[in-house]
Amino acid sequence: MTSQSARPWRDLTDPRRASTTDDLEAGLKEPEFENLSIPEDLGTVPVVVDDHKIKRFAFTQDDHSPWHLESSPFGGQRVGHAALLGNDLVQLFTRVYAASKVVGYHTEEQMWFDSPAVLDEVVTLSGTYTEAYQRRGEGYVVMEARATGEDGRSVVRHRGVEILKTNPGAIGGRGSARPERRVSGTVPDDARVVDTVDAGVRVGDALAPLHKTVTAEQAAVFSRVGEYVRNIHNDIDLARAGGLRVPIVQGQQQFGVLAQLLTLRFGAPFLTSGWLRVKFLAPLEVFEPFVSTGVVTEVTEVDDGLRVEAEVWVRRVSDGRLMTAGWASATVPAS
Repeated sequence: MTSQSARPWRDLTDPRRASTTDDLEAGLKEPEFENLSIPEDLGTVPVVVDDHKIKRFAFTQDDHSPWHLESSPFGGQRVGHAALLGNDLVQLFTRVYAASKVVGYHTEEQMWFDSPAVLDEVVTLSGTYTEAYQRRGEGYVVMEARATGEDGRSVVRHRGVEILKTNPGAIGGRGSARPERRVSGTVPDDARVVDTVDAGVRVGDALAPLHKTVTAEQAAVFSRVGEYVRNIHNDIDLARAGGLRVPIVQGQQQFGVLAQLLTLRFGAPFLTSGWLRVKFLAPLEVFEPFVSTGVVTEVTEVDDGLRVEAEVWVRRVSDGRLMTAGWASATVPAS
């Protein structure tokens, strides 16, 4: 591991520079569709997975698993949560574009989980804008990014789609991100509810649900308030300027909840063979209770075990509305 004195900061930017820098976003481009240059290199940045980063994520997700805070099945080491680096990858573009001027809308997220990041490891993040297009009057941009461990191994890979600048209050829930393979978001009445996906898994099994409420404090910390970034997730004035009544939970934060659900149900294999792709269908306000779950759709024998596929989703408790929907898979031992 890199020595303490030489370690980089834990985030994309070091907020301590505010003591000597007036404009933290000086030289960055306006986040406008017309300013995109495809393909566009979003840079490479080292990030240390330190104790604070892990504990902070545990707070924002309300995920205090001993794997992250004490020891894990990976040689007894403390490891980062499956989606710990997800928002760092999503936000890589803010090293080129002014983060506090972004009023975007994350429409799709996809991650491949290849290996867990270990406590005090320095991971390298890199990303590129690979595609841009317009649909229904909105400008979309596609990012592909990855996190690489100190030994060169892949930790996670990311592909995301975002409307770069919009009015989230106007577009949220209008169906622009409807999945092409529709996820029903319902559990059959006769489904077997399972806490653990193992060799006995069957098509139709329902994943034991995970109930959550993301507070304004959790959303603000997740959405980089500690780096002095202001956005519709951590600032009520910016949320209202974007047509919202209160801040909304970042789509990537909901993605992290689904990754937690899948880690709980699949166990360690999810951190080494997992895949999760979701579409964000409607904004979720802070303080709104929601529940995440899923249903197993396919079980296939592969060389190293059973490849289990599932539909997963997030529903708002108050009215049952489907907020996020998608697909997941991982390989579990066959015995």
